[in-house]
Amino acid sequence: MSMFKWDVVDPQPGEAVAPNQRLAWGKTVGIGAQHVVAMFGATFVFPIVMGLDANLAIMFSGICTILFLLVTKNKVPSYLGTSASFVAGVAAIRAQGGDSADVTGAILISGLVLLAVGVLVHFAGAGMIHKVLPPAVTGAVVMLIGFNLAPVVASVYWPQDQWVALLTASFMVIAAVLLPGFWSRIAVFLALIFGYLISWIFDGIFGQITSVLPTGPDAVAHDRVSWAGVKAADWIGLPSGQLPDGVDVVHGPSFSLTFILLVLPGVIALIAENTGHVKAVAEMTGDDLDPYMGRAIAADGGATALASLFGGSPTTTYAENIGVMGATKVYSTAAYYVAALVAILLGLCPKFGAIVNATPGGVLGGITVVLYGMIGLVGAKIWVENNVDFGDPVNMVGLAGGIIAGIGGVSLKITDDFELSGIALGTILVIVYYHVVNRRGDHTGRSSGEVTKAL
Repeated sequence: MSMFKWDVVDPQPGEAVAPNQRLAWGKTVGIGAQHVVAMFGATFVFPIVMGLDANLAIMFSGICTILFLLVTKNKVPSYLGTSASFVAGVAAIRAQGGDSADVTGAILISGLVLLAVGVLVHFAGAGMIHKVLPPAVTGAVVMLIGFNLAPVVASVYWPQDQWVALLTASFMVIAAVLLPGFWSRIAVFLALIFGYLISWIFDGIFGQITSVLPTGPDAVAHDRVSWAGVKAADWIGLPSGQLPDGVDVVHGPSFSLTFILLVLPGVIALIAENTGHVKAVAEMTGDDLDPYMGRAIAADGGATALASLFGGSPTTTYAENIGVMGATKVYSTAAYYVAALVAILLGLCPKFGAIVNATPGGVLGGITVVLYGMIGLVGAKIWVENNVDFGDPVNMVGLAGGIIAGIGGVSLKITDDFELSGIALGTILVIVYYHVVNRRGDHTGRSSGEVTKAL
């Protein structure tokens, strides 16, 4: 049967719609629109904080989602949005003088590594992931990736407008926890709108603000909200122009071993994310998706490499969209094709991209101070959900040094031109120390079961 043929159903309230089924096209478009809104906030915020183009990222999120669905034979309904796993590595690259081409080159190699891991898992089975990267290790790596970003918030975004940042962060926390159902799942998007409005109101009441922008070392007076670029942008066209560092929006990658090592730990986070998300989808649909685990990981790696080849952002399966499925019980892959096509169309609207890129720095400060902390705490969530026992010295001592090295930015100079530092060094220490002291391997089954819930 064709992959693009879905059985049309009209379910009773509360009845599920399977991946190989769909509602009438009008309702399917509505569900697809919900997926676009769910993925939207994080998909364009993370490219901005990485210094890449949000419009290009959104367009490639659609392209990559279609690629993912094809590779997984429409068995794993998921949306591929921008990954946060490389944000810390990208910040480290830029801190060492790398530009956007260095960033996308390093991420491209990471995507190819993830692709290779997926192929290996496909033939060797999903069990190998849990043996090499048990949740004790995965949680530690995810934690140091998130908490390593704290200085970026403190030194780059928050100082641009501390009061707007504080108000935006407070709104996002309240929205994510207290708003009902679907609205809480799009808290990032709602916080962006709220921050935009507050910035516009503050411009009218208090006038310009004087702060240091990411493009310059000196404090300058400027409007919080400036839409000069929006007015100049076309309605229809391919993503174009230059990024803040002068590199073209659409560009080819460049490669440096030092920079590659800075982002490779993100691969571990992506393996954990994809594994957890496939397990979550399997739980909801009642299907056995273990045979598609390797395909899902490989598809995400290939998608990340493809996007990076043209200057786009890395991708990952999105828990936000899994949340939409949980709320609607509609698991139809047809809705994801609709969402992907809408994302591609949005990516072909430069004016839309200009609006996104005009996001005030204070708004980004408020959003990222929460998002980065959440990334770090996902590591703790992995530990809790898998009953990692920190009364066991294998877990306590085996992970401790790597976490501090990663979060604290400890460096190890190998040669005059090469050193390991921060996330790269921390990840290596976490993996090596854990497996060195866990020589018998008897802790794996007791304290690091499978990641069975969505991250």
